[in-house]
Amino acid sequence: MFQSFDVKSTPEHGKARIAALRGLFAELAVDAILVPRSDEFLGEYVPASAERLLWATGFTGSAGQLLVTESSAIVFVDGRYVTQLDQQVDTTVFTRGDLVGEPPHKWILTHANAGFRLGLDPWMHTGAEVRRIERALADKGGTLVLLPFNPVDRLWTDRPAEPLGPVSIQRESLAGMPAGEKLSRIARELSDKKLDAVLVTDPSSVAWIFNIRGADVPHTPHPLSRAIITANGKAQLFVDGRKINSDVGSYLGDLCELVEPSLLAKRLEELATGGCRILVDPDLTSFALIFMIRTFGGEVIEGDDPAKLGRAVKNKTELNGSAAAHLQDGVAVVEFLHWFGAQPPGSLTEIAAAKALEGSRLRVGERMQNPLKDLSFETIAGAGEHAAIMHYRVTTDSDRSINDGEMFLIDSGAQYVNGTTDITRTVAVGSVSDEQRRFFTLALKGMIAISTARFPKGTRGCDLDPLARIALWKAGADFAHGTGHGVGSYLSVHEGPQRIARLSTQELLPGMILSNEPGYYRPGSFGIRIENLIYVRETEAIDGGDQPMLGFETLTFVPIDRQLIVEDLLTRDELRWLDDYHAQTRAALLPLIEDASVKAWLEQATEPFGR
Repeated sequence: MFQSFDVKSTPEHGKARIAALRGLFAELAVDAILVPRSDEFLGEYVPASAERLLWATGFTGSAGQLLVTESSAIVFVDGRYVTQLDQQVDTTVFTRGDLVGEPPHKWILTHANAGFRLGLDPWMHTGAEVRRIERALADKGGTLVLLPFNPVDRLWTDRPAEPLGPVSIQRESLAGMPAGEKLSRIARELSDKKLDAVLVTDPSSVAWIFNIRGADVPHTPHPLSRAIITANGKAQLFVDGRKINSDVGSYLGDLCELVEPSLLAKRLEELATGGCRILVDPDLTSFALIFMIRTFGGEVIEGDDPAKLGRAVKNKTELNGSAAAHLQDGVAVVEFLHWFGAQPPGSLTEIAAAKALEGSRLRVGERMQNPLKDLSFETIAGAGEHAAIMHYRVTTDSDRSINDGEMFLIDSGAQYVNGTTDITRTVAVGSVSDEQRRFFTLALKGMIAISTARFPKGTRGCDLDPLARIALWKAGADFAHGTGHGVGSYLSVHEGPQRIARLSTQELLPGMILSNEPGYYRPGSFGIRIENLIYVRETEAIDGGDQPMLGFETLTFVPIDRQLIVEDLLTRDELRWLDDYHAQTRAALLPLIEDASVKAWLEQATEPFGR
């Protein structure tokens, strides 16, 4: 299994661990310590050795920060994790903060005392974040203290070893462009901007540039590594040599110099001495590295990671690979749904369902000779009230039966060498209430609105986000997460900069892959999410229109549960889209399915509404 259902949360340790962190205040000369979820590479998903927020609080979510003061311990989370946080931490020790509305730098402005001294590990925070914190502290007459060691690491006596996942080559037949060409393009961009070098710190960007993948982080196939690329085309890749076999070493040796990570500071010093102009992305680079460049005499030039858009805008090979991966994954999910529907209500548990879906992906991968490499994240499998926890993680403690009269939400994804998938389906178990069917249909209307959107060049994710919500808004409801996130090409399932969300100002460009996942969640009762992956494309001309438009092409093909749809709430155009989508699903998947009973199920599940 690629997923564990072990209980990771340890809220019983929270009180003692917060007391131990406070015990370091005097030595560090601080009034507070900030502990982020991110690691030294600032990724969303981190290895076990970097689960510092989990160690300190018991919270298992993928986004958050802990602020420990003498009198409080605040865990800042976004709307996805409000319910989960309250269930996972000792609420007599921790209080909840708003990571979006009042993140730590805004909390300082409102709540910190004059002269407030905040300590943080400069490796765990971006340059942009540190700048915001410094400004807030200056307004309070406070001081930012760059800690000489990580306070959690000092106390974490049984901390796991750092990962040594092997590096592999992502062949050009899958990447669509040779690494040498990517390096040459970056070098030309640097030269054109009169820059001497760029420091690439995002492991996904490093993986994309060099056409390599790794196994250091759960469910995200990039190696924890950094790179320096100079305007003269030379490159240095900082990666632990124990991760590289002879074939990979030979391949990389033709592209760059392989350097041990411990030598990064020395190489930066050599480069920065004499005032070299070095490009860094302040939203992706640890403040420690920015500080280091300046200390060595280099000039930090802030700008976008040169791989950011290249990674986000998929080439034809990557799009074709993703489409093929989604068809394979669609077969696996359909086989799972057929099996799930045949089980009597109450006979399955959430863990049993998650295991069955992973097993289906493994079997189909073997049959289609494209093995499942990993899940793209831990499967969210929630029945009834558990589905209302947006990022619910089922464990052996929380596992329960999936019962008659409730909805079951399963959000899952897979990593294949030709693409990364992410799909959510909410299905009825027996006969569910009219209220649940109504909200399901309202969420579906939002999904269809995004799927059928047409928009001019320059449109941003924030411009489209309301389309997914308007039906829910009219019903006095909403959902507390973005409508869609970017997705990598056999890389991170959550990839920027593209998003469909209230705060997303990135222009949507042809080739960008995104999720389309409106939902509705009623705490303690039920939850709904319907998710397909889509990509931006140029569309055919619109009769009577006067400018070219963009739209979306759907990658995911799996039936949407007809039992949960209130037909009268859908317009004729929405029903037409649904019937067309199901017809495409049937045509695409039937030839790939071998079992006659699964074929019969798919034909029934994709019958048209006929209006």
